[in-house]
This record gives sequence, structure tokens and C-alpha cells, in this order.
Amino acid sequence: MLDGTSFVYEDGSAIAPPWNICMQSVRIIVTGGTIDKVHDILTETLGFSGPGRSQIPELLKQARCEHPVVEILMQKDSLEFEDRDRQAIAAAVEAAPEKSVVVTHGTGTMDRTARFLGPRVSDKTVVLTGAMRPFSLGASDGPFNLGGAIIAAQILPHGVWGAMNGRIFPFDRLKKNTRTGRFDR
Repeated sequence: MLDGTSFVYEDGSAIAPPWNICMQSVRIIVTGGTIDKVHDILTETLGFSGPGRSQIPELLKQARCEHPVVEILMQKDSLEFEDRDRQAIAAAVEAAPEKSVVVTHGTGTMDRTARFLGPRVSDKTVVLTGAMRPFSLGASDGPFNLGGAIIAAQILPHGVWGAMNGRIFPFDRLKKNTRTGRFDR
């Protein structure tokens, strides 16, 4: 809720609003996760399209969202992430010339990566997002979440955030509720 001078969370904490917003350049760093998985008809499993391939450009095309730069860093299930993967994400964020960065990520360990990045990012706005159902299968929450993350990356103050299920979370409050299958406060 806005109190006229700042955005106030339900717990009473607040951030100053970005009233001087202008359109920002956005980089999307792809790391894999459910949002990017496809059904493999030979093995009857979900996997990735192959090295250097992602569903994100098609998702953006369908949404008529042509401005983000897409960088495919890796295609990995976040449950298999190690510290070196999070370090690679941090390095890609640091190397990005854009100040607004979205990281597509598996929901299983998104909170761990957010907490890893949080203390390491100070001069950019980084928003992690993903999906509970692959974009390629239809009826996915991925397009909604990615759209929210792209907007959030352009208007939130510098720092690390998560955008899932129509909510924005500071990095230290991002947590998947495995019982409900969504991110809650």
C-alpha cells in the first residue's frame, strides 16, 4: 500500500517509491528451471531443449515484449545448483551493462540464490522469477511471473527481489510454500 511518500508492507516496513521512473533496459539471464523445461517424448520426462536454447525468447515473442536482452547462462534444474552455479549467476549479473536484471530460475532453490545474491548486489535491481509449470506445456504461470519481474526490475530500487504469483518479495523474504505450491508472505 502507498502512504503517499513510500510503499509500506503489511509488516510496517517501507521503501521509497520510484517516482522518477523511466523505461529501463532489461537483461534476462536464463538459468533453467521449470519455466524453461520441455516434454521429451522419447523418455517421457521434462528436460531442457539443449545447450544454448531456451523457451524464454518464444515466451517474450508471444507477449509482444521485444525490449529485453536474453542471455542464456545455463540450463539447469535449480535442485542441482551448487555454489559455483550461484557464483556464475552473480558474475553474469555483475557483468551485465544493464541496471535492471531478471534471472529466470527454478523455484526449488530460488530463495537460496536470492540470499546468495542479496549481499553481493548493490548497484543494480535484480529480480528472480520462475514457474511451477513449464511454459512449453501451456497453462503456465511463467508468462505472468516473467512479465511481473520485467516490470519490477524497472521500477524497484537497487537490490535483489523475487517476483512470483503477483507478489514482490525482498530477497530475504522470498520463500516457496511447498504445501500450497506458490510463494507466500
